[in-house]
Amino acid sequence: MIAPLTPSVPLTSLDQLWIQVSGTVCNLRCSHCFISCSPDNHSFWFMTREQVRGALEESLGMNVKEYYFTGGEPFMNREIEGILEDTLAYGPATVLTNATLFPRRRVEELRRIQAESPYPLELRVSVDGPSAEINDPIRGDGTFERAMEGVGHLVASGFRPIITTMQSWPCDEMACMLQAFRDALGTVGYDEPRLKVLPPLLIGEEAKRSRPYRSSERVTHEMLHGYDLDQLLCTRARLVTAAGVYACPILLDYPGARLADTLTEAVRMRAPLGESACYTCYENGAICSNATTGTGDSGVASPCGDVAPTASTCGEGAVSTCG
Repeated sequence: MIAPLTPSVPLTSLDQLWIQVSGTVCNLRCSHCFISCSPDNHSFWFMTREQVRGALEESLGMNVKEYYFTGGEPFMNREIEGILEDTLAYGPATVLTNATLFPRRRVEELRRIQAESPYPLELRVSVDGPSAEINDPIRGDGTFERAMEGVGHLVASGFRPIITTMQSWPCDEMACMLQAFRDALGTVGYDEPRLKVLPPLLIGEEAKRSRPYRSSERVTHEMLHGYDLDQLLCTRARLVTAAGVYACPILLDYPGARLADTLTEAVRMRAPLGESACYTCYENGAICSNATTGTGDSGVASPCGDVAPTASTCGEGAVSTCG
């Protein structure tokens, strides 16, 4: 039998259910966004609370361990607080956010929801540099200050958000940049922060900002021989949207990644690995999960490998070198 040209993998367990709760609508227009979210990108629309409830009910009996909400910017969805209340009756929930829509009253409401829920609520905040000089050219003018204000409100209310950043600096500056993040977060009261460094995904806006994938950057059948398939998110997750169920949150713009109309159908389908973005997941593991780079003295994991968490490599002129 001849193997299909495009490799694919089965779902081994539905550990994570991702929900595209705000579609591709975002209050920012980031120059590295892999699905080109923006205020006027309506390719995928908001999911209603009723739609999310349907997905949650459908997931019963599928042994989902975590629910993830993404977009776009999830907090642009006017029903997000109610959606989170519903979800936290089923299991732990994580929201990926830019934290620029976090007035104190919203954070207080999130704290109430968490306090009244049997499962934990996590917030993952995207900040793409430890200073406005590094972050704002990517995420927009003033976004660093607004995000840091949002992080400060979260920390003051008892949350320990995961600060997520795309690596836009050389590997030899990793330790310096991590220390710069810790220093910046310390100014808003966040000591020993949880940090997650992501590799660039060379699709969407990032393909224009840096470069697209090369033709050689593809997953092949041979590359999967002896490979731990658990490293691929699509063997343990599915993405629910207002327009069907996809293999993973990275491939929202690719029709071939749409598996089915319903979750029940999609969990039976193999996930194709035909897009170049699959190569990044193959190289770096399941980058979408909540695993962080850590903050302790034993070193941190990053797209560059293990990096000692010390500022010693910054030296003189660290501000100009690392932000």
